[in-house]
Amino acid sequence: MTTRLSIVETDNSWHASTDDILADIINRSYTDPKRNIFQRIIDSFKRAPSSKNTSIEMEETTSEGDQNGLHRKLKNRHLQMIAIGGSIGTGLFIGSGLALANGGPAALVLCFVTIGCMLFNVCMALAELSVVFPVSGSFAAHSSRFLDPAWGFAMGWNYGMGGLLTMPLELTAAGLVINYWTTSINVAVWITIFLIALLIINLFGVRGYGEVEFFMSLVKVIAVIGFIILGIVLIFGGGPHHEYIGGRYWRDPGSFANGFKGVCSVFVVAGFAFGGTELVGLAAAETDNPRKTIPAATKQVFWRISIFYVVSLTIIGCLVPYTSKRLLSGTSSYDASASPFVIAIENAGIKVLPSIFNAVILCAVLSVGNASIYGASRTLCALAENGQAPKIFSYIDRKGRPISAVVLSMLLGLIAYINCTKTGTQVFSWLLSLGGLSTFFTWGSICACHIMFRLAWKAQGHTLDELAFKAPLGIWGSCFGLLLNILCLITQFYLAVFPLNSPSSAKAFFEAYLAAPIILTFYIVWKIWKRTPFMRPSTIDLDTGRRLIDAQQLTDEEKVERNNWPIWKRIFHIFF
Repeated sequence: MTTRLSIVETDNSWHASTDDILADIINRSYTDPKRNIFQRIIDSFKRAPSSKNTSIEMEETTSEGDQNGLHRKLKNRHLQMIAIGGSIGTGLFIGSGLALANGGPAALVLCFVTIGCMLFNVCMALAELSVVFPVSGSFAAHSSRFLDPAWGFAMGWNYGMGGLLTMPLELTAAGLVINYWTTSINVAVWITIFLIALLIINLFGVRGYGEVEFFMSLVKVIAVIGFIILGIVLIFGGGPHHEYIGGRYWRDPGSFANGFKGVCSVFVVAGFAFGGTELVGLAAAETDNPRKTIPAATKQVFWRISIFYVVSLTIIGCLVPYTSKRLLSGTSSYDASASPFVIAIENAGIKVLPSIFNAVILCAVLSVGNASIYGASRTLCALAENGQAPKIFSYIDRKGRPISAVVLSMLLGLIAYINCTKTGTQVFSWLLSLGGLSTFFTWGSICACHIMFRLAWKAQGHTLDELAFKAPLGIWGSCFGLLLNILCLITQFYLAVFPLNSPSSAKAFFEAYLAAPIILTFYIVWKIWKRTPFMRPSTIDLDTGRRLIDAQQLTDEEKVERNNWPIWKRIFHIFF
C-alpha cells in the first residue's frame, strides 16, 4: 500500500506540473490583453476543456486540482464562516417565535439542543465522507455510491428541487421584509432588483458565492452575538426600564405549552432552522484543500449550536413570554414584527435596534436565496454528470460555472412574480410542500451513507488509520443521527395527520407531507426503469474518485507542526 501511495504521489507531482502548464496556457488564451474585454467575457461562457469527471461514474482521481471543470476557489475563511453562520436565517430570527408560542421556552431549548446534537453527528459524517470523496454533488453522489443509485437519484432531485423552489420564495420574502420600512413601492420592483443582484453574484462563480456568504454570515454572527450581550444585560435589569426579569417567564406562564404536540411542533421548526448546514459538504468539490478546510469548518457546528442557537433562544425564552400575541401576529413567515428578537428589543423600550435587526433579516433572506442557487445548480450538475438529469445541466464554462443549471435557477426565480397576485400565497404553499422534508431526508441519507461506508471500509480490509479525518463518534454517532431523523419524519407525519391548531384535513396533510410520496415516486420509478442494485459492504466501490493520501504521514507531519505551536494555539486548534 505504501509503495502504491508513493507512486501515486510521484504521479500527482507530474500531473500537477502538467496541469499547471495547461492551466497557464488556457488562462493566457482567455485573458489575452489584446483581445476586447467583451470578447473575453463571451469566451468565458464557452465550455471548459474536457477533464476527468469527479462524480460517481468517474475514474480514479488523486490530485488536489480541479477535475470536473468546477474551480477550487473556496478558501478556508469562506468555509469557516459558511459553517458558522450559513444556516442562521429566518428559521432562527422569525421561526423561533412560532416555536416559542407553540411549545414554550423549555421545549424551544430542549428541541434545538436535540436537533443540534443530531446535526453535529450528521456534519461529522459528511466531513469524513467529503474528505475521502470530495466529489461534485456530495451527498447525492454518496447516496448513489453507498446505498442505491435510485435513492441517490431521488435524493439529488429532492434537494435540487427544494433549492429551485426556495429561491423565488426568498425573492418575495426580501420584498416583504422591505415593507417594514416602506409600502409605497410594489413588491415586484424589489423582486426584480434582488433577482438581478443574485444573477450578478452567480456570474462571478463559486468565488462570488463564497465572498457574499462570508460577509452576510459575518453580519448575522455579529448580530446574534450583539443580541446575546444585550439580552443578558436586559435579563439582569440593565435596560431602560431597569427591571430585573430573570426566569420570570419560565415560571409564569410556564416552561411548556400545548403539551406533547407542542414539543413535536418545535422539533419540526428546529429541523428547518438548521437547514443549509450540509452546504459545507456540497462545496467539497470547489474547496482548494478539502482535507484541511472541511474538518475545520465542521468543528464550528458545535459552537454555532451552543452559542448562536441554544444561548440566544434561552435568552429569548427569558425576555418574551410564549403567550405574547405578537408571536402569532405576523402576516407571513418573514414578517419582522413577529420576530422574538425584535419583540424582545421593543419590549425593552429600545427604538433603533428593531430596524437594524430587520436589515439583518433581509441579509439572511438574500443569503438563503444565494445559497439555494448554489446548492441547486451544483446538485443538478452532478445529477447530469451521473446520467440522472438532462445532459445540458452538466455544461460547465471556462470560469467553472455550471451555467446551464444556474440559468434554470434564475428562470425559476421568475415564479416569484406569482406572489404579486391574489392566489400567489396559496400557490407558494404547495410549491414549498414539494421540498418541505428535504432536510430530514438529506441528513438521514448522509448518516446512512456513513454507516455503509464504515462497514464497507472494514469489509474490504481497510483500517481507520488510513482515514485523514474520522468522525469523533464514529458509526454510532451516525446511527444516532439516522434514528433522530427518522423520529423527526414520524413527528412531522403525526402533525400532518393531527395539526396543532387546526382540524385534520387532506389539504393540511399534503401541505406538510407531500414531499414524502414525491421522493418515493422518484425512487420507485428510477429503481424499476434502471433496475439499480442495493449496495452491499463487500461490493461497494471504494476506489473510484477516492483521494489517495498517506494519512499516517500527514498525521505525523501535522503533529510535528503542532508541537511547535504556542500553548494558546494548541488549545484554539482543539476547539476550532
